[in-house]
Amino acid sequence: MFADRAQSLHQIILPALERGEIVLCDRYTDSSEAYQGAGRGLGAERVLEMHRAACDNVQPDLTLLLLPPLEASLVRARRRNDRHVRQHGTDENRFEREGDEFYRRVYEQYRAIAEREAQRVVLLQEPGTIEEIGERIRAVVHERLNAREESLAPMQQLPA
Repeated sequence: MFADRAQSLHQIILPALERGEIVLCDRYTDSSEAYQGAGRGLGAERVLEMHRAACDNVQPDLTLLLLPPLEASLVRARRRNDRHVRQHGTDENRFEREGDEFYRRVYEQYRAIAEREAQRVVLLQEPGTIEEIGERIRAVVHERLNAREESLAPMQQLPA
């Protein structure tokens, strides 16, 4: 995972950021820390060491962590996996076969990451419709983009 992440970082993400583009990623090191570090028991520090070595410790400016109650998440994931099995005859992936304790460790690690990285991670755990959650996400992103623009404005006004 880290080899792929490092390649994407150096070939896609960093060049895009250097061009001033906004980059969106579906997963990043927080997922590895939660699933491999906590879920599989490798330890968070081991995963973070790999991140520092492979990815030069590059972190997102903003992480949106959608973390509904664990029980609701498990029901939804298992329902999705059951549908996948009916349609395709196979599980979605090996994580879907894990037990509740595995997911409890993952869930708690995500909460720990959000607490440890409060400046970067915005925890969205309130229930709502897809539209309501989408609106919360838009509001957070707009707030961060506006703050970024305001912090860059004085630099743009400096004489060359």
